Amino acid sequence: MEWSLSFEQDHEPTLAEMINFVNNPLWVDLQNFIETTYHIQPVMNYSRCLAQRGWNLKYRKSSKSLCVLYPMDGYFIALVVIGNKELNETEAYLPQASPEIQALFKRTPFAAGGRWLMIPVTSERILDDVKNLIQIRVRPK
Repeated sequence: MEWSLSFEQDHEPTLAEMINFVNNPLWVDLQNFIETTYHIQPVMNYSRCLAQRGWNLKYRKSSKSLCVLYPMDGYFIALVVIGNKELNETEAYLPQASPEIQALFKRTPFAAGGRWLMIPVTSERILDDVKNLIQIRVRPK
């Protein structure tokens, strides 16, 4: 089932409905990590973008975006933008990243101020990569 068809723009889902739709413990793991590490709560947002239409969760620390989480059936996509400031540290991290992240980074062009990594989170290893990329993006205190 497609997420955007389940919850149209005029029907904002609850966090519990998102969790139930994704039906993957990695979703809750990442939420807990972000909320505990950065002491922030997500903002529910509706995207009209054709690439990933529908309700999503945005995490921001001060004025900087940490990531956006897009629910999928059985997994989720984490959008992490790697800008110029994070590029060197990210490139230094890549050799220890999963093959999926290395390939995604290589094929994602630099555009609109960064590399917009749309990361399908389907395993613990990829989840660890997402956590590391978020911490490169914004250092926790």
